[in-house]
Amino acid sequence: MWTYILLGILQGIFEWIPISSEGIIALTSNLLLKEVSSIDVALFLHLGTFLSALIYFRTECYEILTLKNKKLLRFLIITTAVSLALGYPIYKLIKNIAVGSILLIITGMGLFFTAYFQKKKINIRLNKDKLAVIAGLLQGLAVIPGLSRSGATIFGLSLGKQNPYEILKISYLMSLPVVFVMCVYLFLENPKLVSDGWFGLVSSFIIGFLSLHLLLSFVRKISFFWFALGFGILCFMSGILEFL
Repeated sequence: MWTYILLGILQGIFEWIPISSEGIIALTSNLLLKEVSSIDVALFLHLGTFLSALIYFRTECYEILTLKNKKLLRFLIITTAVSLALGYPIYKLIKNIAVGSILLIITGMGLFFTAYFQKKKINIRLNKDKLAVIAGLLQGLAVIPGLSRSGATIFGLSLGKQNPYEILKISYLMSLPVVFVMCVYLFLENPKLVSDGWFGLVSSFIIGFLSLHLLLSFVRKISFFWFALGFGILCFMSGILEFL
């Protein structure tokens, strides 16, 4: 029980920041849990943060479900389809393979570029559909532990014209349909994980809601350049230290 609670707390803290929560959970669960796949545990605990984001962005979700925001609905349909098409075969391929820390370094470099784009006010003239495909591909790749989902999608979305708050909000909304499909699959594939891991879901939900609120409040008060640069340095150094 306490192991899953600890893993849920880690998931709730690291899900929203551009340091791979999946990689951290997979590494920790690999040390503490031997009877289930560490990647399955990492993916399963996303359900708790899924629920926290669903409640936090309840207004946006209501507008999507009632077709009041068709542009965002179209964007999420494209990102979800692309993410699942790429992410599922990668998940099956790397499920039992340890992935190196080099991906943390790559994530950090992506955030450096994000900071540069923000500083120089650079955006590539992509229409919404092309931006959705790019963001969806990056989200699909993030099933690999070590490659931060939020970091990858923040980088992808920064290629468009969204303001910093919108970049983060869309990045987090993008995760909702993919996490839902992923968790349904895990429920059917591994019932034991569901029965043992619900303590982790509770802790990841509570901590995830609080950390999401704090992070978005923080982003409103600082330059997005410093946000991306700061987490880029942290992610890059974490990858270097883990590599060494």
